[in-house]
Amino acid sequence: MNMSAARERLVVIGGDAAGMSAASQARRLKGAGELEIVAFERGHFTSYSACGIPYWVGGDVDERDELIARTPEEHRARDIDLRMRTEVTEIDVAGGRVRARDVDSGVESWTSYDKLVIATGARPIRPDMPGADALGVHGVQTLDDGQALLDSLAHTRGRRAVVVGAGYIGVEMAEALLNRGYEVTVVNRGSEPMSTLDADMGHLVHEAMEGLGITMVNDTEVTKLHTGEDGRVRAVATEDAEYPADVVVLGIGVRPETTLAQAAGLPVGAHGGLLTDLAMRVRGHANIWAGGDCVEVLDLVSGQERHIALGTHANKHGQIIGTNVGGGYATFPGVVGTAVSKVCDLEIARTGLREKDARRAGLQFEAVTIESTSRAGYYPDSSLMTVKMLAERRTGRLLGVQIVGREGAGKRVDIAAVALTARMTVDQMTALDLGYAPPFSPVWDPILVAARKASKAVAQGF
Repeated sequence: MNMSAARERLVVIGGDAAGMSAASQARRLKGAGELEIVAFERGHFTSYSACGIPYWVGGDVDERDELIARTPEEHRARDIDLRMRTEVTEIDVAGGRVRARDVDSGVESWTSYDKLVIATGARPIRPDMPGADALGVHGVQTLDDGQALLDSLAHTRGRRAVVVGAGYIGVEMAEALLNRGYEVTVVNRGSEPMSTLDADMGHLVHEAMEGLGITMVNDTEVTKLHTGEDGRVRAVATEDAEYPADVVVLGIGVRPETTLAQAAGLPVGAHGGLLTDLAMRVRGHANIWAGGDCVEVLDLVSGQERHIALGTHANKHGQIIGTNVGGGYATFPGVVGTAVSKVCDLEIARTGLREKDARRAGLQFEAVTIESTSRAGYYPDSSLMTVKMLAERRTGRLLGVQIVGREGAGKRVDIAAVALTARMTVDQMTALDLGYAPPFSPVWDPILVAARKASKAVAQGF
């Protein structure tokens, strides 16, 4: 019997977190004699931490390769046929095949599949305006992007940087450029930085960024990027002003990269991400899975679909897909929307719903804000933190938490993430047995102080 003829073929589109986690897990469960795995990656790198790019650009991480968890050679050593610099240009669902093009030679070929994993990630939003593609204008989504930015900085004489957008990438890149000695201006169309927070919490981030010497320009739309005779960016223009720039970083968010999937007729949601079932199988297609930044996921708090581009989710998706492709069974129940970031020594964290999210979901809620300290007040180096908490009116169910503070503030959001997943009420949270010692926390941890205040607000609301 010819064993190779009986092998199934798994094709993976995308060589980063979700795609290669799926391929690696499937290989662990299925030997090379049972499953052939072919993976396509259009870039130069695989299995890397995109979240680490701002810290590499800023100099906290010395070498690019420190961000790479597994090289192409390591994947190939595990019997995965990984084809680098190869872009999939078409998915033929009816024919069970994909068309791929060698990026360097332009040669195209078809590859058939029995099972398909789509892990095409997300693409940075580029403004549709003059100068958006000029030299010195950079998105930061892949290691290739990060390398291009560093190369640009190395050949830039001036020291003026403008960051467009003040989400996670915008804030982190502002810090990275500040660390490199640049004069940094952030132009943001929102009322405050970090639109993932409510505006009152975002204002704390605004104040801290200006305290670091970053110029914040809020409520402002960029209308044009001016360029010089050499084709390089020279300034960022708005309706009212112009900001000189030797380099521009775009941090205005990402969209799911589902161009291929949509052309193939696969289902996408309101946010443009692929729709899957709990097993990460594309809805209506028994042999196609999708994961990572190209999918939408269930928000366990609101019950609605969301698009959240985070490496934590992508790696989990890959593990689940690989398990299912490899003959096991696993599911991804959803998320509560936990994220943490920083700008210099300011830590920023959130989980669950913002006020506008709760309103959009039709929820009635109480919102409270408290100030507390990271350690016992008398212990050296204790610092202030602000905690905002949302609880559902009448039931008291925790709906969301936002935290802004210094050392020790950010990871406290994990307490709230667990409470949200367990659907705890704020009253139940007040009894949580959290670790205490003066170097780590006051007797009443800030999360518990907020829960007590929220519990009282709920009780008074009856």
